[in-house]
Amino acid sequence: MSFVAFFVAAILLAITPGPGLAYVVARTVAGGRSEGLASCFGTAIGGLLHVAAAALGLSLLIARSALLFAAVKYVGAAYLIYLGVRLLLRKDDAADIAPVASHGARRAFREGVFVEALNVKTALFFLAFLPQFVSPGQALIPQLVALGSICVTLNTLVDVGAVLAASRLLRSSAARAARARMLTRTSGAVMLGLGGYLALARRAVAA
Repeated sequence: MSFVAFFVAAILLAITPGPGLAYVVARTVAGGRSEGLASCFGTAIGGLLHVAAAALGLSLLIARSALLFAAVKYVGAAYLIYLGVRLLLRKDDAADIAPVASHGARRAFREGVFVEALNVKTALFFLAFLPQFVSPGQALIPQLVALGSICVTLNTLVDVGAVLAASRLLRSSAARAARARMLTRTSGAVMLGLGGYLALARRAVAA
C-alpha cells in the first residue's frame, strides 16, 4: 500500500507543470524535437543530482542554512527569469517559419541540467517526500535513491511527451510561425512566474 501511495503521488508530481517542463517545451520551440529531447535528458540528470543530494543529506543542509538556501534559490530564480525574459523579448521575423534561436542539442542538454539542478523546490520536495515511504528496517540510502529515481523517470516521461506534443504542433509549416510564437510566449511567461515563485519561496524551518 505504501508503494502504491508513493506511485500515485509521484505521478501527480510528474504531471504538475514546473521549470523542467516549461524549459523542454521552450527548447522544442527553439530547436525542434532533437533539442527538446536533449533538454529532457538534461533535466533528468539534474533531477538525479537532487536524488543524490537527498540521499547524502545535502538537501537537509540547504534547508537548514539560510545562506546556502538563499544562494541557490536566487541563482536558480534569476536564471529562470533570464530564460523567460529572453523568450518574451524574442523578435518575430521570417526565421519563425523554421526553428529559431537553436543552440544545438549539446547546449540544450547542459542548460536542462542547470535548470533542474538549481530548482531548490525539487531538493526540498525530495527531502520531505521520500522519507515517508522508506522502510525503517532497511538501508536508507538505497531506498531513497530507488524512490527518487522513480520520480525522475516519471518526470522525464512526461517531459518527453510534452516535447513530442509540441513538436507535432509545429509540424504544419502553414501554422508553424503562429504556433511557435504562442508556445514561446507561454513558456516565457511560465518561466517568469516560476522564477518569481522560487525567489519568494520561504526557507523550510528546521524542526
